[in-house]
Amino acid sequence: MFSVHSIQNSTMQSFGNKVRNMTHLGQPSIEIKLNNSSYGVHSNYVVSYSTMDTIEGTVSITANHDTRFEEVEIAFMGTAQVYVDRLTTTPSMSGRTEANHRFLTLKQPIADSQLPTPRVLESGRTYELPFTFTVPAQLLPRSCPHGVNNDSVRDSHLQLPPSMGDPELAGHGGSLLDDLAPEMSKIVYGIKVRLTQLRETDNSLSLLASQFKKVRVKPAHEEQPPINFDPSNGEYRLRMEKNVKKGLFKGKLGTLTAQSAQPKALMIPGARTTNDSPIATKAKIVLRFDPKEETILPPRLSTLSSKIRVSTYYASAPRHDIPTRSALGFDLTQGVYQENVTLSSLCIASASWVKHASCASPQPDDNYVVRRDSGMSGLSATSYTENEKHSAFTAGILTASPNYKGGAFYTAAIHVPVTLPTNKNFLPTFHSCLISRVYALSLHVAAKTPSGSNANVYLKVPVQIAAEGSEMGNENARARSAEVRGAREADAIFSPRSVAPPSLPPFSQGQDEADLPPPDYVQVAGQVGRRGQREGQRVSITA
Repeated sequence: MFSVHSIQNSTMQSFGNKVRNMTHLGQPSIEIKLNNSSYGVHSNYVVSYSTMDTIEGTVSITANHDTRFEEVEIAFMGTAQVYVDRLTTTPSMSGRTEANHRFLTLKQPIADSQLPTPRVLESGRTYELPFTFTVPAQLLPRSCPHGVNNDSVRDSHLQLPPSMGDPELAGHGGSLLDDLAPEMSKIVYGIKVRLTQLRETDNSLSLLASQFKKVRVKPAHEEQPPINFDPSNGEYRLRMEKNVKKGLFKGKLGTLTAQSAQPKALMIPGARTTNDSPIATKAKIVLRFDPKEETILPPRLSTLSSKIRVSTYYASAPRHDIPTRSALGFDLTQGVYQENVTLSSLCIASASWVKHASCASPQPDDNYVVRRDSGMSGLSATSYTENEKHSAFTAGILTASPNYKGGAFYTAAIHVPVTLPTNKNFLPTFHSCLISRVYALSLHVAAKTPSGSNANVYLKVPVQIAAEGSEMGNENARARSAEVRGAREADAIFSPRSVAPPSLPPFSQGQDEADLPPPDYVQVAGQVGRRGQREGQRVSITA
């Protein structure tokens, strides 16, 4: 039994379909076919294109009656789409802001000889136009027109971002996997075809028909230098000191210190690779226990659990710096979605402590500053520079805690294997004008004192995910190395057929915008956004 509400919805939907069919009845049909035979895959296979890969295909146009047209445009486009929700004082008003950034537009030149003369599509005849595009290694400088705080941020914004947030394309090869992106952020690549017609009334161009076919892009991303961050903002924690007690309301046994460093980047294999080996790296944790008395033994190590925290930053206004969580409260145009993915839980009971006598002053390398026992009593943890702490970590003997009064102490080192699970699609670390993806490694070391009390430490270590290029893309890059050496200009990076992004209007799914001006950013405030947002993923920020 149907309710009145359901019948009304069904009637309105049927009426809308009839109107839509009548509207498109006289339009020519456009079909976009990709030629993936050179990649050795089936046409229905979801192909991943990487940096310097070639995208080839054919556009077929068929009209059901003689139709006059003016131009045919074929373009390879990349667009970032973002919306940010925030609380408003009036429930009836939306606090949503949206932004669309078209950062890439490559146009296919079409010779007049490929088009009919006069410009009329004959009824029932199919016209085929081939296209060829090369995925660029870098964006044009005009793709990032806003001001940034330094050159490194601009360089990051000019790197090609990966496809993100589209469940139809997210994944590896033919498998669709969650790429851990929220509904509020999306990066879409595709081939767009526009067929325009000349209005007789005012001699202006109007859109006759259009078609868009999505493609998956997984560009190569090199490993970047370790990030430089402020230890006081709480974004990461490379070192933690914890007072170890005998029990609740009991005396102190000593101080447990744990320290780690940013590990080598996790490397994603190139697009269309047959390498199924795990994506892995290795982290290192160095421990130090400073007992309150010589007779006190260090806590017994128990387990080490690891997680990777996936953070996606998105904004409805272009970023001038690398986004941080601490800036969210001051920037209402920015949001973040974070998700933790469990990696492993290891038993580290076999890890052994090494006792160091007070007279054994460690001298790991020339850069390590030796602090003797007689001077330790007046030093705090802040007395050590970050270089000294890092040198001590590299040597395997951490700098002393503020409670260290001299005498014997204990050290231990743990190597942590980090392997990404295969049921998720991990994207490389990147920063674009509107969207960023960063990762952090959460490490939890559990230990117990001889009296049975807990002595646990937690670390949050930044980690990068990089991506290799495809074999064909690397070959194309080597073949064109003479052209792109030291280049960031359009004639050195892109093929001669490419033009600047403003040549086409910004792409918006489900809409034709032939008459809109081509700004770099299109911001819309107070509009109702897309539906289907994951529960619990919306980030609302109040001032």
